[in-house]
Amino acid sequence: MEKVKVITQKILQELNNSLEQVDNDELEKFVSLVLQANKIFLAGTGRSGLAIQAFSNRLMHLGFDVSMIGSITTTSAHKGDLLIIGSGSGETQSLVLMGQKAKENGVKVALNTINPDSTLGKLADTKFVLPGASPKVENKKLVGDSMQPMGSSYEQLSLLIYDAVIISLMETTGETASTMFQRHANLE
Repeated sequence: MEKVKVITQKILQELNNSLEQVDNDELEKFVSLVLQANKIFLAGTGRSGLAIQAFSNRLMHLGFDVSMIGSITTTSAHKGDLLIIGSGSGETQSLVLMGQKAKENGVKVALNTINPDSTLGKLADTKFVLPGASPKVENKKLVGDSMQPMGSSYEQLSLLIYDAVIISLMETTGETASTMFQRHANLE
């Protein structure tokens, strides 16, 4: 049985190898759309949903007007807003419906996915593709090898990319950890 630290090192190497395949131009287009948005809505399900919730939290700390779809306080979306969807398969039916509704309302859609040719991939105004192993992606040419179960490598790389986007946005907006902390929850 391998020690946990050795397994962790292998996971980090796997993520580093996956990062080499990510298109930086796609990420820069994504950052640009975030900066242009009046309001940002975010959606994802399962563990991808947890990663995008963490991203939503940091966007709020940066001062962006954000809502996680499904929250009772989510407002209506309008032209000039942005919907960010995290979906490895790009085929999760509830997310596809959200993307379609967003487009009907003039809202731009940004997608983080393994599968750029998915229904959501075709719908998105911009997308960035992250390698990952997922049993939900039917095109096996898109699915990488992973020692990890199911979509873990995609979800982990998503979280890391989201955090890197936050740092890029901090540099662009002039925000610092101190200014962001002023927006941190204080009723806990």
